[in-house]
Amino acid sequence: MIEFLIGSSLAASAGLNAWMPLFLLGLADRFLPAVNLPAGWSWIGSDIALWILGALLALEIVADKIPALDSINDVVQSVLRPASGGIVFGAGASAETIAVDDPSAFFSQNAWVPIVTGIVIALVVHVTKATGRLAANTVTGGLAAPVLSTAEDGASFLLAALAIIVPVLAGLLLIGLIVAVFMLFRRRRRSRGDVVVSEVPRHEQPGAAPSSR
Repeated sequence: MIEFLIGSSLAASAGLNAWMPLFLLGLADRFLPAVNLPAGWSWIGSDIALWILGALLALEIVADKIPALDSINDVVQSVLRPASGGIVFGAGASAETIAVDDPSAFFSQNAWVPIVTGIVIALVVHVTKATGRLAANTVTGGLAAPVLSTAEDGASFLLAALAIIVPVLAGLLLIGLIVAVFMLFRRRRRSRGDVVVSEVPRHEQPGAAPSSR
């Protein structure tokens, strides 16, 4: 269960920012004695990988805050974020961390299961993020991009960091984000419905008395 929380939180983090969980996971493997990635994923903590991931992370953070460019970035990240989600789910769920001493039994029968799971989770988060960003940019003329991007980067960082250190809190944060997004979309659909009703002429609205001419 803990391994699934770690993998899910890292994959969700990748859906918001492709490079954040990879970079933090590599740093944790490199500098935290309690975190050890399995041999197949140890390249994440190598010098060259950390430099590349750090540069890509900085690039995405900047690009995602520029109106218009953020939408182009979301299109490009449609492949990168799910791929990153698959990697971090597989690496994180099979790593020895502060919360997991023996991850060897987790998904041991099929190594592709955690990767595919991570891809799906990151893709769902990415699509939700990109859809919400497009709607916000349309309403605000792109002015909301820096604020939303900063909030998304913060959520991505918290999900990844907590997944490595306190996965239970990461799971609670993930559930909270899911509920918040659901409530936001539900409120938006309701407000759009109210707008449609208000645009209908009064004599055509249900319950309205017919006009006399």
